[in-house]
Amino acid sequence: MEKVLDVKDLHVSFDLHAGEVQAVRGVDFHLEKGETLAIVGESGSGKSVTTKALMRLIPNPPGRIKKGQILFDGRDLAPLSEREMEKIRGKEMSMIFQDPMTSLNPTMKIGKQIMEPLMKHQKLSKQEAHKRAAELLVLVGLQNPEMRMKQFPHQFSGGQRQRIVIAIALACNPKVLIADEPTTALDVTIQAQILELMKELQKKIDTAIIFITHDLGVVANVADRVAVMYGGQIVETGTVDEIFYDPRHPYTWGLLSSMPSPDTDHEAELRAIPGTPPDLINPPKGDAFALRSEYAMAIDFEQEPPLYKVSDTHFVKSWLLHEQAPHVEPPEIVKLQRRSLPGNYEKPVLAGEGVDNG
Repeated sequence: MEKVLDVKDLHVSFDLHAGEVQAVRGVDFHLEKGETLAIVGESGSGKSVTTKALMRLIPNPPGRIKKGQILFDGRDLAPLSEREMEKIRGKEMSMIFQDPMTSLNPTMKIGKQIMEPLMKHQKLSKQEAHKRAAELLVLVGLQNPEMRMKQFPHQFSGGQRQRIVIAIALACNPKVLIADEPTTALDVTIQAQILELMKELQKKIDTAIIFITHDLGVVANVADRVAVMYGGQIVETGTVDEIFYDPRHPYTWGLLSSMPSPDTDHEAELRAIPGTPPDLINPPKGDAFALRSEYAMAIDFEQEPPLYKVSDTHFVKSWLLHEQAPHVEPPEIVKLQRRSLPGNYEKPVLAGEGVDNG
């Protein structure tokens, strides 16, 4: 497969009065043409900061890319000027944010908002952009485009606004689309529709997608590979099958244990992850998850674990994979989750069942 994005040793910090917040600490991942990579983790794990850094949307000051490479089609985006990035954003890389109302201009008709990137990046005439904008509205499932283009954002429902944002993001057929929790603010029925829409559009234009979410329930239906983030680092990465059927990191176990499923009959069976995420002004020594893990060993508090290879596609940052580590089994509820997962991921089973939209 062809790599369109290759992130190497990315560090992102924010310089605040209280000190330097090391929000992203040595992140490595890649994205191949036409695939979907889901990045999952709790709030504060660094997933949104990572993706905003890819688009160079980190406000400086206080934020900065401290170190690392963001190779997009072989070109490092990290040192580019703002003017150079403006030629890439919206044209070759696009982003869908969590709340569509923060992305749409409330004073501008949506037709003009869709036409803008087409005229700027594709150099289309006003008439050509108008025609293409109408086609995009139909593509994302909004009928009567001529009427819709004359309306303002407040005249649409939340799900319709998110469809408009998707249309804007896909207007120039970007090579990479970043979706930052695009369904969190929507109810489960609309959420499933938006996820299905993104899958259909991806097949049509062959765009690679980075899907950011705190909710593992939607991942099985949209992703090819999954990267689990904690404390500003990727602690486990693998295919969807590997993350759901053979998770190895205690934090991944914790996320799966707290995910409702048809096989969890009683609320008591769900397990919350104890404690709180680490203070990234003073990152913990050793394994960042050690203080919250019942499986932590002495070495977890002293040395940061390396990245262990489980398979060609599965990597885990945990001392539990060391050859001298004691053998531990994942919690029973993680095994139950395996049985409740769909055999194939084409049908949206988990997206609408017991999903936390918060």
